Amino acid sequence: MAETGYAPFNRTVDKTNRVLREIEEAHGWARDHSYTALRAVLHALRDRLTVEESAQLAAQLPLLIRGVYFDGWRPSVVPVKVGRDEFLDRVRGDTAFYEGDTEILVKTVLQALRRHITDGEWEDVKAAMPKDLASVLP
Repeated sequence: MAETGYAPFNRTVDKTNRVLREIEEAHGWARDHSYTALRAVLHALRDRLTVEESAQLAAQLPLLIRGVYFDGWRPSVVPVKVGRDEFLDRVRGDTAFYEGDTEILVKTVLQALRRHITDGEWEDVKAAMPKDLASVLP
């Protein structure tokens, strides 16, 4: 367990480390690649959602991951209407080090986050997506 001197911070560091470790283990990566993949998927998802839905999703994320999620957010320009291919292209562009199937990468990252998101909220997120993009979400 991380020791920051403040229990809520310790818990969020531990939860974040578990998410990153799950991504690392799925792809055999170092920590910096798993963080980059997490950030890329979070930002692509965040920008596709409405402000309200984005905030509802973020409320369920661990505090540290929530900070990554909102970093650089411009709520006045969302949602950005993209389909599956554009979504995957954005993630691919933000994870240039990754040479595999971007859809697998997205599913790995989102699956690592799923334990922190209620089924109801996850269904709301999927319902906010066009059908072709919703099929990418685990």
